[in-house]
Amino acid sequence: MNYYLTAAGCLSALAWLLHLGCIYYGAPWYRFFGAGEHMAVMAEKGLLQPTIITLVIFSVLSVWSLYAFSAAGIIVSMLLVRLALIVITSVYLLRGLAGFYFVTNPIGRSPEFWIWSSVICLLVGLLHLVGLKQQWPTL
Repeated sequence: MNYYLTAAGCLSALAWLLHLGCIYYGAPWYRFFGAGEHMAVMAEKGLLQPTIITLVIFSVLSVWSLYAFSAAGIIVSMLLVRLALIVITSVYLLRGLAGFYFVTNPIGRSPEFWIWSSVICLLVGLLHLVGLKQQWPTL
């Protein structure tokens, strides 16, 4: 079992769980987690757009956690694990780095959201990177 990929998978799973919480609890959770006032207002109005967007994010994070668990040896091997982990790792790291640009240009979110979310994405990306490097020969 690879502890780095296990931790990365758990963090992705926590993220998808929090996204489900946003759908269930609505506007207060969208606001608290920094989704932006626009998303919160749409949720208050009962519009489907926040739910659909959040379900897409939930779905992506769910698959990402499964790939991390697969590469860690916790669940059955999934198709194209190497390629998937390269893409997942890259997306987390690029999102983490790019988010710091938005601290000065927050586009509807607070600078604090961009700082915290970027740090979290970088952490998860680095866990994936170290775990992927360790598991590479066995994937």
